[in-house]
Amino acid sequence: MSVQVIASLTEVAAKDWNALDLGGNPFLRHEFLLALEQTGCANASSGWQPLHLILREGNELIGALPLYAKPHSWGEFVFDFSWSSAYARSGREYYPKLLSAIPFTPASGSRLLAATRPPSEQAAIRKQLVASLLEHARTLNLSSAHVLFTTPEEQQLLQDNGFIARSDCQFHWRNRDFKTFDDFIATFRADKRKKALRERRRVAEAGITFETLHGDELTDAQWRVAMQLSEATFNSHGHEHYLNETFFRTIGRDLPRSIMIKFAMFEGRPVACAIFFLGGNTLYGRYWGAAAEFHSLHFETCYFQGIEYCIEHGLLHFEPGTQGEHKIARRFGPAKTSSAHWISDPQFARAIASHAAQEREAVDRYIESVNEHLPFRRDDIDNTGIGP
Repeated sequence: MSVQVIASLTEVAAKDWNALDLGGNPFLRHEFLLALEQTGCANASSGWQPLHLILREGNELIGALPLYAKPHSWGEFVFDFSWSSAYARSGREYYPKLLSAIPFTPASGSRLLAATRPPSEQAAIRKQLVASLLEHARTLNLSSAHVLFTTPEEQQLLQDNGFIARSDCQFHWRNRDFKTFDDFIATFRADKRKKALRERRRVAEAGITFETLHGDELTDAQWRVAMQLSEATFNSHGHEHYLNETFFRTIGRDLPRSIMIKFAMFEGRPVACAIFFLGGNTLYGRYWGAAAEFHSLHFETCYFQGIEYCIEHGLLHFEPGTQGEHKIARRFGPAKTSSAHWISDPQFARAIASHAAQEREAVDRYIESVNEHLPFRRDDIDNTGIGP
């Protein structure tokens, strides 16, 4: 195996990258990552300098690690600002750092991408990727290397190689072979079911209807409206949108069935929208925007409409994004997420490892507490801690 660092995904053919075991994750596809780079969302000027690691066996691409050099910690959803502050107080440099993640995308999935081979060979490829990541960080004399939103198997491999484990919690939905939305809502406890149905009824009684459009069904004008709605919501919170209209239109062209928009229509015009991504058996909720206030419209557009889509299309999972205990009442259950962090300085590594251990315990207690207040029967909680 030969190791190479590339500064752009243009240096790898899309068919070769996509032939790796991506697990059906749309955010790992060559088209998605290249669109981020070429539309200015994730490149050197935005603080996401691509330094992807690739492994070749002869001329065959057999492994890859999406990797970026970061001079900041924005757009990651795993927060290490206190770590950088501690470095600064000690007179040391925390940035730049190496980061393996999907920019602006808090969705778990493989990061150590291996060719579709027998398990033992895939394990060897992933082990080499970890070794190459550490060697690269040491060669550049960087403070740290981070791998975010890992799979359980990759998390264990990283921990075995000296990475510190962190945990957090999101809220996910699982399809229990529901045939209709009525089947789904029937599993709620009576009081929660009445509340959910009342929320839906308020939206319908307000005269709101919904249109579902995939990437290849959207016009330029509709893309523009979706971005205006989403940007307005970002602006209302004092933030700029991570992604731009060119990026979304590029994905709509190159991965047309990997992106979907739900438009909330009132009197023939869109007043709100939710932007979703699709891959494998999973629907991913990502962005929301609204130009008018309607009772319960956010819950309906972002959650119940997504659940209906999953049931209609036989999707097994729905990940609506980060945060939001309000999701619990809509029958999303707690799901633990993981990340792994290598710290070069031994003293800082010990301190961070101690803090991370306390953090993991707190997350476990929080998930246990949340499971006591889920709106469905206890026997619907599986052994991973994720409800339906």
